[in-house]
Amino acid sequence: MNQDLIIRRYLPSDEDVVVDLWSNAAREAHPFLVGEGTGDREQKMREVYLIQADNWVAEHNSEVVGLLGMIGSEIGGLFVAPASQGLGVGRALVEHATTMHDEVTLEVYTLNDRARRFYALMEFEEEGRRLDDETNHELITLRRTARDSSVTRP
Repeated sequence: MNQDLIIRRYLPSDEDVVVDLWSNAAREAHPFLVGEGTGDREQKMREVYLIQADNWVAEHNSEVVGLLGMIGSEIGGLFVAPASQGLGVGRALVEHATTMHDEVTLEVYTLNDRARRFYALMEFEEEGRRLDDETNHELITLRRTARDSSVTRP
């Protein structure tokens, strides 16, 4: 899929399709969060994150299949449509983030095993843990330094 994947800036006209993608992906990734992908969390997505974050979308065949939300050098959100997971969309979005910032950080729920495996494969390293005040679930802080493709690594 990567050669047919386009990463572009989020446009306000993407709002409904992006919120739908986020809602489906978030409910699948966070079944332990009551009301995930709906209600107050959806409202916050529309009124805060899509406005304040530096958002990027991944498109495949003119269909939005991924969302990357950057808050400075922090990946505030990385969501891939469930039907497109495992096809390189998340990897491409992370690589895009590291082209903009030499080092990126993010937080992931301890209970989100699939995301934790993905970030381990992407060579993120654990920096710490904290309890999320909003959800009362543990979050792991991860960090990754950009890779220099011109340098040969052992």
